[in-house]
Order: sequence, then C-alpha cells, then structure tokens
Amino acid sequence: MSTTVEPIEKGGSGRKFWRIRNTGGSCILIRYSLDRADNAGYAEIARFLTRVGVRVPEIFLHDAAEGVMVMEDVGDTDLFAFRAAPWPERRRLYELTLAQLALLHTRAHLAADRPPLQPPFDAALYEWEQDYFIEHCLGVHFKMSAVEITAHVDRTRLREIAAQLAAEPRCLVHRDFQSQNVMIRDGQPAFIDFQGLRPGLAQYDLASLLLDPYAGLASAERDTLFDHYLALAPTADPAHFRTLYDLCAMQRLMQALGAYGKLGHADGRTHFLTHIPAAVALLRETVARIPGIEQLVKLLARLPTT
Repeated sequence: MSTTVEPIEKGGSGRKFWRIRNTGGSCILIRYSLDRADNAGYAEIARFLTRVGVRVPEIFLHDAAEGVMVMEDVGDTDLFAFRAAPWPERRRLYELTLAQLALLHTRAHLAADRPPLQPPFDAALYEWEQDYFIEHCLGVHFKMSAVEITAHVDRTRLREIAAQLAAEPRCLVHRDFQSQNVMIRDGQPAFIDFQGLRPGLAQYDLASLLLDPYAGLASAERDTLFDHYLALAPTADPAHFRTLYDLCAMQRLMQALGAYGKLGHADGRTHFLTHIPAAVALLRETVARIPGIEQLVKLLARLPTT
C-alpha cells in the first residue's frame, strides 16, 4: 500500500498542513505552534460544533502537548473557487452555507457544553479593528499623515459605534467567515479555521461572507442572500438587524483592510494588497449608510477602487 505526503500551502496562524494519501483514502495532518492559544482549542471547538450540528472536519487525533492534529480531509475546493460560476450554482452553495451559519448562530450559544473560547467581541476589540484600519490601511498603505487622518476620521463617533455593538446581545460567531474558510465537498459546505470562535454578533459573520472582497458578490446577489439568512433566522426587528449589519460590515471591512495593509507591507505578502481596492469600494458603499461619519465617506471617495 503506497502512501504519499503532500504539503498544503493554504494555512497560517502558526500552522502547517500536510495531506496524507493511501489507497484507503486521505486525511490532513496539522502541526501548530504552541505560542498561539487559539490553535490548541481547534480540536475541542470542532467537536463542539459537530455536536451542535454545524458541519466541520472530523478530528481523528489531537495531541495538545505536541501540537499535532489529524483530521478529516474535506478537499481543496472552497466557496471562493465558485466565484465565476453561474449565479444559480453559487446561490445554491451560499444558501447551504447560510443554513449552516444560522445553525451556528441560533444553537451554539445555548449549548451547555461550550468549550473554552476566545474573548468576546467587546468595545475594546471593535476599537482595535478601527485602529488597525487607520494605522495599516490609511497610514501605511495610503501614506496619509496623522493630521489628514484626524481631519477625516471622527474617532469619537467610531468609539460610539464600538460601544453600541458591544452592548447588543451576543451569539457565537466564527470571526473570519469568508469564502476561503468554507470548503465544498460533495456539494455541501464545511467550515474551517473556526479557532477564533467567540461571543459576538451574527451580523458580523453575515457581513464577512456577503461583503467578502475575495468573492465579489454583486449587490443584488448580496441582497438576495441577506433576505435568505433572515428567513432562516427570523428577527423581531428587521430594521434594527439591518442597522447592526451595516455597523458590523464597517467593522469587518476595516479589519480586513488593516490586515491587507499589514500583511502586504510589514509581512511582505504583497498579494494581499491586490484586495484593497475591492475592500475600499465595499467599505465606501457601507459607510454611506451610517450617520455621523460623513467626513470618512468623503475620504474614502478619494481612494482608488480599481
């Protein structure tokens, strides 16, 4: 029986992946750094999500002392890979993904056997995302001076938004719910990279998926999927849900833009810089619906989106 071991380049956060194949099938070997506490929690969170009913890779082995895991191989094809597929095909996959996401948001926080998770989204974390964007996107990437940033970014208003979001009731959220963290196997979605699971707002995950700069969903497609999610997870106040969605979308896009700037400039992973124009366009569209940050809207209107 021949066995092959192939390194998998997709990864990060102090982890390395290998695919092990033989005639009996395949599995994924993971070696993770013990420097990051969230990596050690991956296996326990995976088993918890499975009990909740959310589809994730099965964990076959976890040695926390050695930083080693063996898990189910859910393939190489992610939701991102379907970005050029016809809308009916993409819509079906996104709706299946949203059905799993609604399970996460409506069931997981009610479970009694919740494993240790990352700290919840609070005002400090939302403020960190705002500052991350200001420093690494506006400052480093677009080379704006502190004077120019101060003139256009009302930090007091941004802090108010952070406090408003932090005061809302929380469920459990994935934290990085974008198209490359949803694997498609046999036509069904499975979530990966959920080690950042924590209490937060459902709208943050929803915005992360629908406003994913990688995937480039059209506005009408986003609206259709937004309505589909609300049908899966109804709310007593759809208007308030939409308001919070826009605020969470602003936060998520700021976080993504900060990450692209840092990864591209400080870490030398320049391919991330190619996603900045699309993310800026989405952020500009989003903040135009949020009152009290008109100067930021004007600033974003000056930035290139192509």
